[in-house]
Amino acid sequence: MTRLFIICFLLLAVIQRPAKAQLAQSLRIEIPSDPNESESFDVTPLAERGVLMTIQSGGYYDNAPILFNFQRYNNDLKQIWRTEFKQDIKFRSVLSYNNDQYVYYLFREYDTDKFQFLRLHLDDGVIETFDGILLDQFDIRQFKVMGGQAYVGGYHHSRPVVMSFSFFDHSTKVLPGMYVNHMEISSLEIDEARQEVNVLVHSTKRHCRFSIRTYAYDSKLVRTIDFDKAKYTLISGKLLPVSQNESVLVGNYSTDCTPYSQGIYVTRIHHGDQVDASTEAVNNTQYIEFSQLQNFFNYMKPHRQQKLLARAMKKKEEGKDYKFRYRLLVHDLQPTPDGLTLVAEVYYPQYRGNTLAYSGYLRGADRYEGYRYTHAFICGFDLQGKLLWDNCLPIKELLSPELTEMVQVSHQGDRMVLAYPNDGEITTEVIQGNKVLKETEKFKLQTNTEDEKVTYSTQENLMAWYDRHFLAYGFQKIAPSKNYASQREVFYLNKLTYTPEPVDTKSANAASRRNGGSER
Repeated sequence: MTRLFIICFLLLAVIQRPAKAQLAQSLRIEIPSDPNESESFDVTPLAERGVLMTIQSGGYYDNAPILFNFQRYNNDLKQIWRTEFKQDIKFRSVLSYNNDQYVYYLFREYDTDKFQFLRLHLDDGVIETFDGILLDQFDIRQFKVMGGQAYVGGYHHSRPVVMSFSFFDHSTKVLPGMYVNHMEISSLEIDEARQEVNVLVHSTKRHCRFSIRTYAYDSKLVRTIDFDKAKYTLISGKLLPVSQNESVLVGNYSTDCTPYSQGIYVTRIHHGDQVDASTEAVNNTQYIEFSQLQNFFNYMKPHRQQKLLARAMKKKEEGKDYKFRYRLLVHDLQPTPDGLTLVAEVYYPQYRGNTLAYSGYLRGADRYEGYRYTHAFICGFDLQGKLLWDNCLPIKELLSPELTEMVQVSHQGDRMVLAYPNDGEITTEVIQGNKVLKETEKFKLQTNTEDEKVTYSTQENLMAWYDRHFLAYGFQKIAPSKNYASQREVFYLNKLTYTPEPVDTKSANAASRRNGGSER
């Protein structure tokens, strides 16, 4: 393959930055990219073990086999091993999944029921493949692996299906009880400790019922926890085990069986008798309306925030609920020494033309442009599910063609660094519970030399890596500072380090938060 030469041009540079900088770019890799060739890059952070870079080239347009080039680096971005895998042109990559030991890829043969699973050993780069039969016309949305079995979730003729595939004997099973009309899979979650699979589903009709269906490793249904009698409609949920017999469920809810959120909820799930567990989960559910959060609306300018809260309070006094109409992208729950944190991003689909983002109606819209993010909020809970604090990160001028998690969180003791990428810059904010210790700052990604300038950035991504470090990557066009006509295009991978400095808590508390944006 002609793309093999890129390894020879791999650039590694150590960038020296002033010590006073909060977010410092310490290491950078650049790989030349040809926009005229079919190629894609993917980055998988492996915490303290380093990072895996996957370069995919060739494919459908040039009728050539697809070449996967896997490269693992340590925390200093020095290559540990490199291996290649040539996939038959008839297969297409669907989804990937990784755990501490392996990275898995799921391939399917176009318009058939034939699938292939690839397992890449992270220690040495050894590759294994497993062929199997799932379903034809299978619209796959979820892919997880537990032990020697893969779990694939999606839709077949608009009905939800979750199948298990054994790497040992290549057998498949359909998880029972889900192939029904008007039901959607909210999430597919693996519980390694209990060796169970949790499928969170909700119905789009019949009062939008929400339930958790738990399956054993052998794919048998263990229990079903229904929220049919819940006060409000649960839209989505994330599970986090907190003890041997209990998990915490957190998500968003609505008041009118729509995808628009009124607030968040939290409840405890006991892994015992399913009847008692359902009743107890419903009775213990706490509903936290957005207006009850201390900092949720801090992305707005103060006067708009005050007007909105005043309208909500007036509705409350009249015995009614003020209708909030937010769309949420809820992240997986993150465990902490004392409980857990929830991160969610608020967004709306943007169309060219006039839009009413939160009302659900479009006026004069003529073309879809992408997802507009307005802010993210983060909440801390204890192990019993009690809300301890909340905070907010305003997001300005961020439009993404795909709905992906943009905001990343780095835990540094009792402080958290929130960050997101946009237009060649990283925006950060430092919080401590409901306090903002350091308001939003912007850090511009640098090139390898001072006499070069980034002229264009695209497909920007940011990931929390380990300790105080982030990974930023994407594509850039770079030109000499004195000759913009001579540009080169590269895929870049930057190691960023956030070094905390002593914060004057009194000054931080007295300082007003930088508010921005407007209610839509």
